[in-house]
Amino acid sequence: MVAALGSGEALDTGLTLYNTLTRAKDAFTPIDPTNVRLYVCGPTVYDYAHIGNARPVIVFDLLFRLLRHHYGADRVTYVRNITDVDDKINARAARDYPDLSLNDAIARVTALTEEQFHRDIAALGVLPPTEEPRATAHIPEMRDLIERLIAREVAYVAEDHVLFAVSAMERLPKAPRYGALARRSLDEMLAGARVDVAPYKRDPMDFVLWKPSKPGEPGWESPGGIAVPGRPGWHIECSAMSMAKLLTPFGGGLTCDDPAKNTFDIHGGGIDLVFPHHENEIAQSCCAFDSGCMANVWMHNGFLMVEGEKMSKSLGNFITINQLLETDSFGGRRWPGAVLRFAMLKTHYRQPIDWTVKALEESEAVLTEWWQASRGIRPADRVPVEIVTALNDDLNTAEVIASLHRMKRAGQFEDMRATLRFLGFERVIEAMIALRGEATVAINNDPEVQGLLAERAAARAAKNWAESDRIRDALAAKGIVVKDNKDGTYTLEAKR
Repeated sequence: MVAALGSGEALDTGLTLYNTLTRAKDAFTPIDPTNVRLYVCGPTVYDYAHIGNARPVIVFDLLFRLLRHHYGADRVTYVRNITDVDDKINARAARDYPDLSLNDAIARVTALTEEQFHRDIAALGVLPPTEEPRATAHIPEMRDLIERLIAREVAYVAEDHVLFAVSAMERLPKAPRYGALARRSLDEMLAGARVDVAPYKRDPMDFVLWKPSKPGEPGWESPGGIAVPGRPGWHIECSAMSMAKLLTPFGGGLTCDDPAKNTFDIHGGGIDLVFPHHENEIAQSCCAFDSGCMANVWMHNGFLMVEGEKMSKSLGNFITINQLLETDSFGGRRWPGAVLRFAMLKTHYRQPIDWTVKALEESEAVLTEWWQASRGIRPADRVPVEIVTALNDDLNTAEVIASLHRMKRAGQFEDMRATLRFLGFERVIEAMIALRGEATVAINNDPEVQGLLAERAAARAAKNWAESDRIRDALAAKGIVVKDNKDGTYTLEAKR
């Protein structure tokens, strides 16, 4: 149970989080413990989400669960946005639905992709966020923010574009230094960034807040007195959606003159978003609200590689969540969502992760062992203190997993089940076991498989070990593992 709290009353939870802004692990103190607020950058819905996209979904789902544990489920607002206006969406729509108008094609692409994203991440055991705003539903807020930035002379109109003037931030005394999150100078950021070189820019580092729509593209009434319809740039979308969901409902927003009310608790995303996306979000929001801080804590998960290499379509190792769940394209088999979730959490969220078949196999073996050991045991009513203590240490999942191993050895199965439930595994492990069971029934009823097994039994009886191994390998290629026992019998296991 969470004790009743008054607004602003302190609650010492012991939670510490690594803050990219301070480069330190800081004690977490919410602005208002009765309204803890978290924003995480979500997907751009133009195609299947890749496995790298799954990492922040799982990491911040775990943080969401921990915050709910400390402050109460109804006192935490978790916002994860949907970007549904983007050049990649337009290109996909034109390619896949040439017979539809572009607007209708875009609506089709974004609806189907968002639906698929939700199905895929549901299989990973994540809770739905409190709010999931779509960018196109918050165009008015984007225009209002842009108008405020123009009025404060940190944005300007040029050739039907509105651009943010990075150098102009220095004229606003309360605004932070551009580059403070990335810890890089303007020269370093310019050298390392793929900036859009355009003649209408006053400075190469200036970035687009609004741009004109091309014929046939989605377009809205433009800010800044621009006559032609246009659409927002990517960075302004998150500033507007976080304002709409985490500031305005709690007394902040553009009508509020108190900068303190225009700050929320935690902003999260992948490490690749630090610059330019999150740096630009800070610049926009702080200059619009005349404040020095957009969010108190900035959290970023590390990169994901595949079998030791950077994931890339050009390398042929680009893997989607759906491919792992529904096809045999990685490791020759399907992988249950519980296995994907566990493989993600084995590595601390800030460290790079190497996504390998071996790691998935090891994850499945551990989960199966834990579940079989605790089968039929009722979970304890409370999450063990040692689990909360480990998670309080900047989501130390490695220590959590070590604790689960200790619980199994000690026969503390009630605590194991309570921990697995708290970590989001209960439902998805049940799905994993069900999937394995379905697969076993299928192979037991497959005449071809049974024929190969009979041939292998005859080969073993004749001590023809080469033929026995050949048939075993043929079965393995079908996703079926044959495990020989000491008494001469065997067991079958479907690799699904």
